[in-house]
Parts: sequence; structure tokens; C-alpha cells
Amino acid sequence: MHRATAGTALAAELALKNKKNFVNLGGGYHHAKRDSGGGFCYFADIPYAVNCLWKTNPNLKVMIIDLDAHQGNGHEDIFKYDKRISIFDIYCGDNYPRDFMAKQYINYDFPVKYGIMDSEYLLLLEQNLDFAIKKSKPDLIIYNAGTDIFAGDPLGRMNISKDGIIKRDEMVFKFACENLVPVCMVTSGGYSSASAEIISDSLKNLINKRYLDF
Repeated sequence: MHRATAGTALAAELALKNKKNFVNLGGGYHHAKRDSGGGFCYFADIPYAVNCLWKTNPNLKVMIIDLDAHQGNGHEDIFKYDKRISIFDIYCGDNYPRDFMAKQYINYDFPVKYGIMDSEYLLLLEQNLDFAIKKSKPDLIIYNAGTDIFAGDPLGRMNISKDGIIKRDEMVFKFACENLVPVCMVTSGGYSSASAEIISDSLKNLINKRYLDF
């Protein structure tokens, strides 16, 4: 977990420095707060990465796009009073952690119903993400790309297909690139045996679409 956390910090640094997209094949520990862990999360790697960048660029504006099946209550709580951060979160509203205190600090808050499927989910993303990026005007996007939204995941409570997840990731990178914002992607939650293959195939698609270099 130390290495995965350092990987998030390095990927964010490289994305900002090179104005290109980078991926950490780990990280996304979005339930960890300043003084406590949560879920499977011990270190708050996204806030750690952001604070590393702020040491040399204190005015840096960062947008966190959290598309894990669970509310990203850790970074929402940590950054709750910081106007340099904007948070876009689509998650299953009936699932863990139901952190209503942290919820009030989500700038673009989209709790969805149990069992949501591809068409409704992707339409929600398409109709709102580009607007949110344009309004927030971030210098960097950190994308929490959980695969626990997959239909076969035992903890996600959502019903998104493999193709839907691949399309979701492509849409995030497409909107970010159109707005000239580099992306640091972390893989976050995924608790089925299909997650590794889904991530692999999604990254291959992003490489083929030239959103990532290889």
C-alpha cells in the first residue's frame, strides 16, 4: 500500500509535468480520512498526491472524478473546505459508506439506484461530466476508476457491463482531452475475478484511441 500510494503521487506529478495522461495500477483508497481508515483503505493516496503537488504549486486546481461504486467520502472529508478541489462523484447511494457529512462537500453529486445499467449510467456521465470540467477549470484530473460497478461484483451493487466500463473510461479521457486537462488515473475498487481483465482491456482501448502512450 505504501508503493501504491507513492505510485499515485508519481503518476499525478508526471501527468502535470508532461501534460499527458498517466495511470497507477493501484491506489484509489478513497475512504481513508486524515485520522482513520475505512473500507479497504488505509492511506489517503489521492489527497497525499495533491498535497505533494501543492508544495511547489500551491494554486493548483484539481478535479477528482470518482466513478467507483462507493462514495469517495475520504477525500471529500479531507478537502471539504478547500476551494482548489472540485469533486465529481457517481456512486450507488444505497451502498457503503453512506457518509452524509462528507456528501455535502461533493460539488457534482450523483447517487444512483441499486442495479443501474449501462444506458442510464453512461447517459448520466455524458450529460454532466463535460459541463463539470468546463465549470471547474482544473489544471489536473485525478480519476478514480473503480471496476466494482461491474455487474458481477459482489460489493458494488451496480449492474454495468464490461463494455460499459470500457466506454466509461474512454468518455472520461475524451472529455478531459477535449478540455486540455491531463489525467492521473487510479484503479480503486474491484472485487470480482473479472476486474483485472476489465482494467487490462480498458487500458488497451485507451492506448488504441491514443489517450495513453505505451
